[in-house]
Amino acid sequence: MNTLFPEVKGRFGFGCMRLPMAGEEVDLDHFAAMTDRFLAGGFNYFDTAHGYISEKSETAIRACLTSRHPRESYILTDKLSGNYFETQADIRPLFERQLAACGVEYFDFYLLHAMSASRYGQYTDCRAFQIVQELKAEGKIRHVGMSFHDTADVLDRILTDHPELEVVQLQFNYLDFDDPRVQSRACYEVCVKHNKPVIVMEPVKGGKLADLPPAARAELEPLGGLSPAGAALRFCASFPNVCMILSGMGSMDMMEDNLSAMSIPGPLGEEEMAAVFRARDVLAAQKAIPCTGCRYCVDGCPASIPIPELFACVNDRAQGRAVSYQAAVEGRGRASQCVKCGKCEEICPQHLEIRSLLARTAQIFE
Repeated sequence: MNTLFPEVKGRFGFGCMRLPMAGEEVDLDHFAAMTDRFLAGGFNYFDTAHGYISEKSETAIRACLTSRHPRESYILTDKLSGNYFETQADIRPLFERQLAACGVEYFDFYLLHAMSASRYGQYTDCRAFQIVQELKAEGKIRHVGMSFHDTADVLDRILTDHPELEVVQLQFNYLDFDDPRVQSRACYEVCVKHNKPVIVMEPVKGGKLADLPPAARAELEPLGGLSPAGAALRFCASFPNVCMILSGMGSMDMMEDNLSAMSIPGPLGEEEMAAVFRARDVLAAQKAIPCTGCRYCVDGCPASIPIPELFACVNDRAQGRAVSYQAAVEGRGRASQCVKCGKCEEICPQHLEIRSLLARTAQIFE
């Protein structure tokens, strides 16, 4: 039982920004089997958003979860994404489309999505904070919160302005814990100050903390055989104000590994926590591009550049792994074709200087 939200079972959630895929489509049979296994494992929290997987996540949830299991057996979170509304009048129709896409009559949690200093004005001007409270009063939302990508001072200002928010979703992992761009630790402390439970997103940083170089993996030996992904999840579970840890799982094997890690009671010990931070130091020394592969940058790219895949090529090459840059750009834009419009940087949750990083990528591979 989740002590902060009793209707939620455990502190582990199925993040549906990453799902098993068959080419460009969600592998529905695989996802349905994973959904059944997740529920059978004693967990019930699912998280999606309208834009996830090119707008395929919500309908996959309808096909594999909501049409196959009783409504009271799962907790479903969706989000109000700023790139899908321009005016106040757009919000309710969008919300109703989301309910229909997911096949439900209400959302257990509904979050104002990807909140930042630049987006706060849009949400305020469109009365988004007031509208979601109205939807809650109508019984269409059970809990209201926000997901957040900005600095701790911005978070403090928004929570001061809107004490009605019940929960905050943060990017939180051991690599970003003291990163000055992400400010995981500082943002967590702001949530503690305001008595807001934290939902963790990107605990494995888009898979980067699951696929560690040998030197970093070696530092995790004191964790008693936990996989690198399991160690990353247990790190997040060691913080008392964390009420939920989301993991995007692309296969049943990933799910089994995650379920095994999250079945271990209690926080990491002092020696285990020290080992995690030593692994963090090894990773930080490599100066890899900290892209999580969320793909927010890809949908709006006028040159159709597969930005996450190209940054993965850079990181893999730095670690001595085999790289096929030509395969990554086959039928799509090359790094050198960036038109410098900056749309990618405006939406990047990691606040990366993508244009200069693409120029660096072109120098390496082209």
